[in-house]
Amino acid sequence: MPSGCWEAAGEATPGKPVLLVVAAALVDPDGRVLIAKRPPGKAMAGLWEFPGGKVQAGETPEAALIRELREEIGIDTKQSCLSPVAFASHAYDDFHLLMPLYVCRVWRGIVQAREGQELAWVRPVRLGDYPMPPADLPLVAMLRDLL
Repeated sequence: MPSGCWEAAGEATPGKPVLLVVAAALVDPDGRVLIAKRPPGKAMAGLWEFPGGKVQAGETPEAALIRELREEIGIDTKQSCLSPVAFASHAYDDFHLLMPLYVCRVWRGIVQAREGQELAWVRPVRLGDYPMPPADLPLVAMLRDLL
């Protein structure tokens, strides 16, 4: 009998608060995906991630993502342009992260860093070349296969 899913490593620990964040894999006409480098002074500074952020109380994940994309990188999109493709569920030391990931290929405006972060357009096969937070890593393989 294969043991894979029965191994205890990485099991969630009850009692940690669940943090709901949302992220987007923005895909440009050349098939590249936008990632952002967390700036100095933020948790996990120097790691690359998909744009997005925390879902506020009373906010839907889609509304939060639209707001975060406007605030972080200065673009506008609509809920109908967001396609849910995956989610990450990861236990960090102080909280458990739940992160829906959406693919977005249509937006208005020019992508620009508004919060001191570095931005990069990356081919899906190269996403693994960038150090990312542990929660993002399973999404990289999924996006590479999807795109």
